[in-house]
Amino acid sequence: MGVRPPADDDLSEPDVIEFGIPALDARLENVSFPTTSERLRSEYGDLEIPYNASGNTITLRDVLQEIDRDSFESEGELLNAAHPVFERMRAQNPSGLLGQLRSMLPF
Repeated sequence: MGVRPPADDDLSEPDVIEFGIPALDARLENVSFPTTSERLRSEYGDLEIPYNASGNTITLRDVLQEIDRDSFESEGELLNAAHPVFERMRAQNPSGLLGQLRSMLPF
């Protein structure tokens, strides 16, 4: 996911803030597949990935602990396995006032 930061008066194109799966994807450029969870933990475990637009982060080590897999044949397999972890984190820690209000409502 990505969110554009608030616009300012300058006419330049704003940067996009990546979080969740797109942020993880961007940080895995040097990983070769197939790979194992152990290898990812040892080489990239301390890598912090933002999971919401507020910039809250989770380490790759923590993401891998919640994934019930030992190996990944492709980057797509890793991203698909990690997706529920990021969704759960985003739901538990909503960003912004609107997100916090939504989390308090029963629907």
